[in-house]
Amino acid sequence: MSSPDVSPPPLTRTALALAPRWGYLVFAAGGLVAAALSVSDPVLGAGLAVSAGAIAVAAFAATVLSRRHAGRRAVLNDQLTGFVAHDASPSFITDAEGEIGYQNRAALDRFGSREGQTLTRALGEVFANPASVLHRLQTRAEAAGVAREDLVTRRGHVRLAVHRVAEAAFLWRLEDMAERAVGGRGAETISLPMLTASKSGTVLFMNEALRRLVGERVKTLDRIFTDLPVRPGELNEIIGLSGKVRALAVEVEGPGGRREIYLVPGAEPPVPAGVGVGAGFEALPVALVRLSAQGVVTAANRAARAVLGEGAVDRPLAELLEGLGRPVGDWLADALAGRAEGRPEVLRVSDPDSEVFLQVTLARMVEDGRTGLVAVLSDATQLKTLEAQFVQSQKMQAIGQLAGGVAHDFNNLLTAISGHCDLLLLRHNDQDDPDFSDLTQIAQNANRAASLVGQLLAFSRKQTLQPSVIDLRDSLAELTHLLNRLVGEKVTLTLEHDPELKRIRADKRQLEQVIMNLVVNARDAMPKGGEIRVETENLRLDSELNRGRASVPPGDWVVVRVTDEGTGIPADKLQKVFEPFYTTKRQGEGTGLGLSTAYGIIKQTGGFIFADSVVGTGTTFSLYFPAYEPTGGEVIDLPLAAPVAPAVPDRAEGVVLLVEDEAPVRAFAARALQMRGYTVIEAEDAEQALERLADPALEVDLFVTDVIMPGMDGPTWVREALKARPDTRVVFVSGYAEDSFSDQQSRIPNSVFLPKPFSLSDLTKTVEDQMRARGGPANGTPGSGA
Repeated sequence: MSSPDVSPPPLTRTALALAPRWGYLVFAAGGLVAAALSVSDPVLGAGLAVSAGAIAVAAFAATVLSRRHAGRRAVLNDQLTGFVAHDASPSFITDAEGEIGYQNRAALDRFGSREGQTLTRALGEVFANPASVLHRLQTRAEAAGVAREDLVTRRGHVRLAVHRVAEAAFLWRLEDMAERAVGGRGAETISLPMLTASKSGTVLFMNEALRRLVGERVKTLDRIFTDLPVRPGELNEIIGLSGKVRALAVEVEGPGGRREIYLVPGAEPPVPAGVGVGAGFEALPVALVRLSAQGVVTAANRAARAVLGEGAVDRPLAELLEGLGRPVGDWLADALAGRAEGRPEVLRVSDPDSEVFLQVTLARMVEDGRTGLVAVLSDATQLKTLEAQFVQSQKMQAIGQLAGGVAHDFNNLLTAISGHCDLLLLRHNDQDDPDFSDLTQIAQNANRAASLVGQLLAFSRKQTLQPSVIDLRDSLAELTHLLNRLVGEKVTLTLEHDPELKRIRADKRQLEQVIMNLVVNARDAMPKGGEIRVETENLRLDSELNRGRASVPPGDWVVVRVTDEGTGIPADKLQKVFEPFYTTKRQGEGTGLGLSTAYGIIKQTGGFIFADSVVGTGTTFSLYFPAYEPTGGEVIDLPLAAPVAPAVPDRAEGVVLLVEDEAPVRAFAARALQMRGYTVIEAEDAEQALERLADPALEVDLFVTDVIMPGMDGPTWVREALKARPDTRVVFVSGYAEDSFSDQQSRIPNSVFLPKPFSLSDLTKTVEDQMRARGGPANGTPGSGA
């Protein structure tokens, strides 16, 4: 390894610059002497001789200084390299540009040879963006001579220090800082009782498991053990909360003379080194694994084999566990070097059929003169699951809020588009009109867009429920085009219906969402393709049908079955598929909410949903809906027909105060109501509406107001206005769902809700119904305010 470039003091820098060229100076001096001897002018000859002497002296001085500096530099290099050569921490010597000139043994072992490379490149493996850190520290070292900074890296906490050892040379030292076990979060969460004690027997830390065992936090070892000193590897008697307890003690040496003592209550001591793995190790209730220095499992007790598999012995730990975020070999090397003891890591068992997480704590051990590791495994699946559920719920909440906000804005746009389209259809209602077909296309696509917005609201669980009587054959036929696009080319979708299928009463949009979720899940279960069958049938139950914890009462039912030919669901997971956040898909591929949402929708409808699966054959989801028995007055859902021009309504009378902050929506609603015959007073916000109502001579029959507006919202200003006009009826309109303000609406008498997007007919019919309920004018009947 080459030596660093240690620069000389400034006074010798010029002379040293001449030193490599001292031969040229001597040659020049000789030339001048020869010239002085050859000239006839004695004065000129004397001047040349003096110049030659001066040059010769300069050459001699440069040579002496160069050799002296080289000697000093060699001495300094020897001192520096001797100082850091055996340092346990990686050390580097660099020049002012950051190029590495020297590495000690620790740096070579950890980073390999980096001669000629920059320190920035070498430390890029340790922490992100090292260039800014190195520049900051070197600047401070140039000013103060020394600088240091503690950093959090992928390997833990490190301290990076730099000393300026010459004008253009810097000594860097990277020191790993072992985390203190006292109060450490990792030790607090392991299931084994453990403590940290000083040389004098003072208890520095007790984890929660030991505090529960002893009953309190104590300060000295004699308050825990009946007999001192503690005998590692043997049974020790402990003063427990409920009496004396015998426990196996495992002791691990820590920094500064500290000791970490782990206790296994009720265990037998392990067999002596060299005897092998005995019954005591095998029967321990804690999962323990012995590892060689190379990270290969040499022994695993029964509890460890239960989580890692029977074939865990003689396999590298890196093959059994995953998800560390860095090479397992580096982690084991840190543990062997004493840098990772007492710092547990949470890893996932490398088994694609299970989702098991383990908290692994490593400790060094010496057996027959060979250094190895002991790993204590604690189940962390529930903790990891809760963490994942929390993250997933936060993500879904954010997406739901985004979807609801987007749907609100689109509903305002669609209200203006479809509303003005209805106004145009009033003037072009003849099918022979060249504009009629274009306007019809606009109306149809506006309805399709409204359906997409409805799916966004269903996803965010903010949709307004609209149950109706539907025929599943028609609903599934309308959905077939979308389902075929969802399943792709590799999957065949087949529909089979009972020709006498009875109707059901449900929210059509929510039911479509359930079917889509089931079909998409079936598609995902068949990555190589296959067939998805959607079947419907009538079913009469003469007695109660018991399925698990659910009981389907006798009666007439309509059953929908969605069957795939996929991989199937194991029996132990089948009972969990309806739980929120549970998914059999890989992370990032599923939300875990599809089937739980479907379960909620079916239960809300008064039905049941069941899952049957055979691994390797496929899965069937069965949906049971109560058959509809007509009682009169229910809304019947009919297949969508092409929009027709709205009929020109009869004239009506009345005064309507229209409050809407969206100008296009307000313009359409005002024109629609004016064409119907109403007198419309417009206001762009709640404050302007209250200003208009301040005139006591103004008579208003009906308020039509948006719910969410800048400033005062709809329910707030309406309550204020009703204090002076208590008999006025109200129509609330909003792009959000009715549920979002249903509590406020329930406290406002004589109010109804009209969701956006609404058509011209929807608006005029709702206003007419409110006018008629008030006893005011409708269809030409005289009334107040006209």
